[in-house]
Amino acid sequence: MNAPVLTLDLPFAKRLGRGKVREIFELDGDLLLVATDRVSAFDVVMHEGIPGKGRVLTETSAFWFHALRDVAPNHLLSTDVDSWSDVPAAYRDALRGRTMRCCKAQPLPVEWVVRGYLTGSGWQDYQRDGAVSGVALPAGLLHASELDPPILTPSTKAASGHDEPIAFARVVELVGATVAHAARDAALRLYAAGRAYARQRGIVIADTKFEFGLRDGKLLLIDECMTPDSSRFWPAEEVRPGANPTSFDKQYLRNWLLATGWNKTPPPPTLPPDVIAKTAATYAEIQRRLLP
Repeated sequence: MNAPVLTLDLPFAKRLGRGKVREIFELDGDLLLVATDRVSAFDVVMHEGIPGKGRVLTETSAFWFHALRDVAPNHLLSTDVDSWSDVPAAYRDALRGRTMRCCKAQPLPVEWVVRGYLTGSGWQDYQRDGAVSGVALPAGLLHASELDPPILTPSTKAASGHDEPIAFARVVELVGATVAHAARDAALRLYAAGRAYARQRGIVIADTKFEFGLRDGKLLLIDECMTPDSSRFWPAEEVRPGANPTSFDKQYLRNWLLATGWNKTPPPPTLPPDVIAKTAATYAEIQRRLLP
């Protein structure tokens, strides 16, 4: 197993920022989004990386961006590093497979979370309030119950710390009614199309989050799309109300962290080799199952 890539510098490009997972550069007016092998849980970045994770995220996002471009336009321009004449040859090996070249857009300050099944923090909210992020749900639902229709539960996009759920009325205040409704509709369409495809591959997408930006007044899907970092994937045969399906995403890591008694604030616990290996295998398995 190759050593994880935790950081990457490109002296020929302008660094714009560093996310929890991605290094963000500008090159000739475009964005280069480079997915490292860093991993975060509960909005805290672990000290250790997950080998191969960045490639899974990039290849999965690129697949969805191509497959769903008629559902909603997106920012992806290319993933073919070797065709980029403005990238020095010496850096292409490091970037290949983990880099998306994208058009620039102004990100909206909201994460658009779509839930098709009751799980995670939504399940906790429902047990306490009978609602998820203020969206009332029928009584008597169980864990892994399907939500028909799916619901949108937006949240803030925190630069650091934890994202916080917000009401749709607050989204309207933040981005305006026209953009808020357009992004909500796009998120629900994208989820529906992605869920239908995944079911053909024997996978249920329990929930996912999208990000959108504006370019010349046009709404674009940006960042990533239905990856193991932004979604919960379950084997379809295990999904039924009351079940606890296997998660092909970060849930294994989250469960291990919770079992340590960690309080979800930095510094995180040290990840042992077997947890790193199991998490890497989980990422690789969902890619194998999901992508053609």
